[in-house]
Amino acid sequence: MRRILAAAVAGGALLLAGCSSAASTGGTAAGGTPSASSQGTTSAPAAAPVTVRLGFLENVTHASALVGIKEGFFTKALGSAGTLQTTPFSTGTEEATALLAGQLDVAYVGPNPAISAFQKSNGTAIKIISGAATGGASIIVKAGITSASQLKGQSLATPSLGNTQDVALRYWLQQNGLKTTTTGGGDVYIKPTTPNSAAVLEFKSGQIAGGSEPAPYDVEMVSDGGHVLLSEPGVTTVMIVTQSFLAAHPAVVADLLKAQIQANDFIKSNTAAAEADVNAELTSLTGKPLKASVLAASFKEITFTDDPDTASFTADAQQATSLGLLKSASLTGIFDLTPLNTALAAAGEAQVSS
Repeated sequence: MRRILAAAVAGGALLLAGCSSAASTGGTAAGGTPSASSQGTTSAPAAAPVTVRLGFLENVTHASALVGIKEGFFTKALGSAGTLQTTPFSTGTEEATALLAGQLDVAYVGPNPAISAFQKSNGTAIKIISGAATGGASIIVKAGITSASQLKGQSLATPSLGNTQDVALRYWLQQNGLKTTTTGGGDVYIKPTTPNSAAVLEFKSGQIAGGSEPAPYDVEMVSDGGHVLLSEPGVTTVMIVTQSFLAAHPAVVADLLKAQIQANDFIKSNTAAAEADVNAELTSLTGKPLKASVLAASFKEITFTDDPDTASFTADAQQATSLGLLKSASLTGIFDLTPLNTALAAAGEAQVSS
């Protein structure tokens, strides 16, 4: 009897040990089928954080990016899913080149560099996924010049060949019967000048008669004695992403769009704080803070909006084509606003038209 009891106890202990082992190690039930407890507790390994390489310009027209960085909206939205790596640029043309070279994943750029990147890659490189800003760029000239005809023989600055302000200036001159060339010749000499602050200095010293510049540089030219000959009311900044990054990391792109919306909402509801954020970021990047009057005037001429105004891009492309800066005005497939509209709906805000 003692031997029978001992055997029974030993067998029970082995059975309990086996059940405990199967539960704690994700074992299998009879026949090799995973046990119910193991199916419920097994989880896939967490995905490695994604490095998001974000580009932007050192302009007030890129306040959405600057505020998003300063206030931590991008970092908070990404959470553990990604880390933000930012790179400032002087011109959208340089930024688009970096993007095509695989050095950026996401960028804030003007319409024309975005269009150029799309067409140079035969429609395979980028998608425009959100607007950021409209307005905030002007053609500024010295006192005494009040018409296009008075610009004949004069030199004007733009940020870079083919950027949004460059195309706007050349097209306006063309519409007024004045020719320009990509090499600086023609009736009006267009001089791409980088950085934009250098154009301000050249204007102040009398080396150029004016320029087509984004804020704050157009405002600084006015404060140095110039006046606005023509305001450029169109889209100045959009958010673009490489198609490869969008396909590989749609959830991360959704996080970035959430942050973009938060940044623009913050600018609208906390303008003074947004101006301080922008000035702090630009001071860190350029080493020189903006005057309070220049900063305030810059913000007043810009509308910060998530709507990229898709219809306006057709005109932008047609203007660049007429100047010989683009081969075609076709933009089929350049927008993907579905992620933006999903993010806007989640934020309780109106969706945009695609």
